This record gives sequence, structure tokens and C-alpha cells, in this order.
Amino acid sequence: MYQLSDYFYELPQRCIAQAPALQRDCAKMLYLDRKTGVTAHYFFHDIYSLLRPTDIVVINDTKVIPARLFGRKVTGGKAEILLLENISNGNNPSKGNDFRFKCLIKASKRSRQGTKILFSEDLEAEVVGIEDEFYTVKFHCKSDFWEVLYRIGNMPLPPYIRRDDPENDGAVNDRDRYQTVYACNKGAIAAPTAGLHFNRKLLEKIRKNGNPVVSITLHVGYGTFVPVRVADIREHHMHPESFYVSDDAAQLINKGKKDGRRIIAVGTTCVRTLEYIADKNGTVSSGHGRCDLFIYPGYDFKVIDAMITNFHLPESTLLMLVSAFAGRMRILSAYREAIEKNYRFYSYGDAMFIE
Repeated sequence: MYQLSDYFYELPQRCIAQAPALQRDCAKMLYLDRKTGVTAHYFFHDIYSLLRPTDIVVINDTKVIPARLFGRKVTGGKAEILLLENISNGNNPSKGNDFRFKCLIKASKRSRQGTKILFSEDLEAEVVGIEDEFYTVKFHCKSDFWEVLYRIGNMPLPPYIRRDDPENDGAVNDRDRYQTVYACNKGAIAAPTAGLHFNRKLLEKIRKNGNPVVSITLHVGYGTFVPVRVADIREHHMHPESFYVSDDAAQLINKGKKDGRRIIAVGTTCVRTLEYIADKNGTVSSGHGRCDLFIYPGYDFKVIDAMITNFHLPESTLLMLVSAFAGRMRILSAYREAIEKNYRFYSYGDAMFIE
């Protein structure tokens, strides 16, 4: 269970979702009992009937920024930049400021230190450092950075969404649909996709049922999606991602655990954050920091009792996480069943509820 090849499965191209369900809560949902392996099939709005009245639902309120920028090098070539992380020593980008991001750059020729890139009259950049595939890029914005970014930036959709022009598809508004309805803390470069299935009406219904909905933040970054490049998965290291858990959230979760209530994590980001900040007894601490927890089979879960998640890529750390929670063979069996029943996979795909 520690070999990378143990987490490979064949996925037909037809199963990779290129667009979201017409309505958020109308995606399909596969139920898996991790103790017995029993499965059942629902629509996502049925999640309401699967929750116990005492369950506590934990969501990730990070907000995806339009982190993909298209520019042109001063020398004339095109360049595409993906903003990964602000590394400006706490300096938030603003008018007239120079600030630095760790980035990925896609261009016809590898960018060198000193390469200058123009994006608009307001925004320009220079490569000031290179380490492996990552670039340190210094930006200068003549006006408000966030206004410029939201005006010229593109949503960082995953590469397996292959539309001719994803930003102007016509049928899909990615700025709305590749964002949870409760997103409020900007900083992610990918959506916590399990949360995409909730609409406000469903959340209100869950709250009225007596289920507290608790917000935490983990800014989904490149670390979640870095391919595992080692044969023995135990040698893989996660890139850290920023998180924040409030005092109120920690207290509510801890009291719930003490009272015997189940903690339902919406997405692998919530799972990793809560497990990272928990002590050996499952007590979580409030605060902020950087989460680099890699969960794979053999991990002893301390906080999470059930999770809502999407279907993940073969040989990905996310597939390893759900395999740790439910068992590798049961997960792969459930995935085969989902493929047979034409479930839609990955970011815009359907959901699983594992308990």
C-alpha cells in the first residue's frame, strides 16, 4: 500500500467533468460506508438526510483568486504566470508597491533571471529568482493590485478542463462556479471542490436541522496538486499551505468531540487542517500557520468522523488521503462502481460521502 502504483486506476476521458452540474446541489453523490464497504447512490441535496442531527459540519471558506495572468515578455514572447504564494514578508500588494510572488511560468522558452513581463499599463513583473520549477517574480502595480488582478486575471482552472476558452465559455461562469458560495478569505489558487456542491438554500436547511456549520480556512495551493514522483509514497513531501482556525471554531469542534458528536469535514483541505492542528487526543488548537501534513494509509485519524469529497486523480495525494480514511481497496472499488455508473470525476465532478 506504499507503492505509487497501488493508487493507479484507469479513468475513461468521458468521466472527466469539463463543466459543473447545472445546479450545485444536483451533482450525483456516492455514499460509502467505510466499515462495511456498502455503497448507495444519491444526489448531493440528499446529504441533508444522511447527516445525524448532532453532526458538526466543517467547511473551508478560502476564496480562489484569478491567479492566472497572461502577459508578454519585453523581448516579445508570450508568458503565462500562475501566482502561487505572496512572499513579500507580509506586505499586501497595493498601489505603487513592489511585491513578490512564488510563481510558475509557462512560455516557449524557459524564463531567465532578469526576464521582464508586461501584463497591462498598470502591472509589470521581473523574474528575480529561480529554484527548480518555481520562479520568484517581483511585481510592480501602478494602481490597486487586487482591482487589476480581478480585471485582467483568469481563474486557475485545472489543466484537465479543456475548453477552447474556459473564461468565456458562455455556458459556464467560472468566476462564480469555481468558487464556493461561502468563500470569503481570498488566497487560494484552487477551489476546495467538495464545497462547490453546496448552495445557500441547502446550507440553511442543514443549519435549521440543528447542525452547526463551522468555517475554517486553508488556502489551497500548489502543494495539494504536486505529482508524487517517488515510487515509495512515504518519501513524498507536501508543500505547505497557509491555514487559519478561529478560537470559536476550535472551541465548537472540541466541545462537539467531547459530547460525542461527529465531525464532518467538507473536503480534504478541512481534513488535513484539522488533523494537523490536533493533538494526540483529537483536541484542536486555534491559530494560523502552514500545513504540510501528508495523509496516507496507516494514518490514525484523530478528529474526522466522516467526509464529503470529490473523486480524485490516480496516484494523487488526495486519493491516498481518502484511501487512508476508508481503505485503499474499498476506495478503488467505489471508484470502479462510479465509473460504471457514469459519475463525473475531478474538480467539477460529482461527490462522495464517506462515513
